[in-house]
Amino acid sequence: MTNTSSTALNKPVLREGSKGEAVKELQELLLRSNINVVVDGIFGPQTTTAVKLFQCKMFLLQDGIVGDKTWRTLYQRAPVDMPVIRKGDTGELVRKIQQRLSDGGYYRSNIDSDFGPVTESAVKDLQIKAGLSIDGIVGNRTWHELSKIEPSPSSC
Repeated sequence: MTNTSSTALNKPVLREGSKGEAVKELQELLLRSNINVVVDGIFGPQTTTAVKLFQCKMFLLQDGIVGDKTWRTLYQRAPVDMPVIRKGDTGELVRKIQQRLSDGGYYRSNIDSDFGPVTESAVKDLQIKAGLSIDGIVGNRTWHELSKIEPSPSSC
């Protein structure tokens, strides 16, 4: 598969109200990613909900709009353009990592947006289970594994 993480796909921006073959393609890609949606070529409320769920699973802005980054993520079936996150980092992405690790049963502490030893240990547990290199760092392969964990309804 071609590396699409840094190359624009030249797909149209889609949003609620869009119609046509590009919407059908979007809906088929959502189905391929195990997001339930009717493939009818009409971007209605159900498709908006499906896109937002996909965006949540992939750590994207949940706006229901399918722009270049959402298209690239759909094709990769994995998060794209994500930063490397490690012990000592703080902020919103760390909170999202902790929440997803918690959703998967790996993290059993307070979600505090601080990547400390407990978060590092939870990341290592995920890496062990996924057969990845065990470094406690959230890079591309670990982001992909995190995206496979079903987010809790409160996470999205």
